[in-house]
Amino acid sequence: IAFDTPVDEDDRSDVAHVTSRVHHILPHLAKGALVIVSSQLPVGAVRRLEDACRALRPDAGIAFCCIPENLRLGKAIDSFLRPDRVVVGLRSAGPRPAVARLLRGIDAPVEWVGVESAEMIKHALNAFLAVSVVFANEIAVLCERTGADAKEVERGLKTDRRIGPRAYLAPGGAFAGGTLARDVVTLSGLGRDAKQPVPLLDAILESNEAHKRWMGRKLVAEWSAVSGRTVAVLGLTYKPGTNTLRRSLAVEFCRWLRERGATVRMYDPAIPRPPKELRGIGTLCKNAVEACRGADAAVIATEWPELLELKAGELAAGMREALILDPNRFLAKALGGHPGIRYIAVGVANRKEDLQKRERRG
Repeated sequence: IAFDTPVDEDDRSDVAHVTSRVHHILPHLAKGALVIVSSQLPVGAVRRLEDACRALRPDAGIAFCCIPENLRLGKAIDSFLRPDRVVVGLRSAGPRPAVARLLRGIDAPVEWVGVESAEMIKHALNAFLAVSVVFANEIAVLCERTGADAKEVERGLKTDRRIGPRAYLAPGGAFAGGTLARDVVTLSGLGRDAKQPVPLLDAILESNEAHKRWMGRKLVAEWSAVSGRTVAVLGLTYKPGTNTLRRSLAVEFCRWLRERGATVRMYDPAIPRPPKELRGIGTLCKNAVEACRGADAAVIATEWPELLELKAGELAAGMREALILDPNRFLAKALGGHPGIRYIAVGVANRKEDLQKRERRG
């Protein structure tokens, strides 16, 4: 069972979208069949499917197993075939040989756990990644205020053996999409249902929402208002390597600019024609240089590799005001040191902003 589980605008899972399809196939399963659920469902969903199956076909001997999906947009095949490990949730050891045969060819250790543990591992993993992202970004904002460099702080953390080099501690943009948020919402909901406070989990989305406004805050700090300005947004998709615009922070930012009277010029190599999500927001350009021509600022919103080929001199010469916002420092080497460009990234002090604040205090 590998149906996508949609999420609504509040990041709540549409469980019925998946379970209704499973109910539809239950009458057609062979006796003794093993049903593997990989769809991202809230903990307890597999037990409810088991109960429904027993009620419908009490003598069929159908077993359920949970192998949570391991999917990364833009790297789906690689993440499926070469995972760090495979989590398998079983009620008993009986189906284990069949699952082991199924997983033959995937070179990764298998963690054999209970069904609810497998479901919870998926929630906990994404919530931990979400905590890491918002923690890194809160530290980064403090770095901007104190003169520390968040990338240097990141390096200091990751070289500690208790944390490690692969930790999600890079300062940059807020997390987007529904994947991490869905599991945070699920766990917060479990806490409310059980009347068990989970204040850390409840604070994750609040912190992330605040950080989503980083790009807007920086532009307002530069100009007081964005009305009448032209802003180029480079990259529109949820992440590089995919063409999905669903829950894209770049698209949200384009709407924010347009609602405040800015002229928006956009470019994304995976979006050749304006889709419905972008209609009425701005102009979709053929390349990044064209999008930046005449702009007051350019924002690096999605880290497409081809943006690394941008030439600082050409970009600066074509812009009305060469202001570059690059939350993740993707183009730091290419653009950060150019004298004709004002380059602003998450986690590094913005001297102009500091001076303005001092003047206001004075």
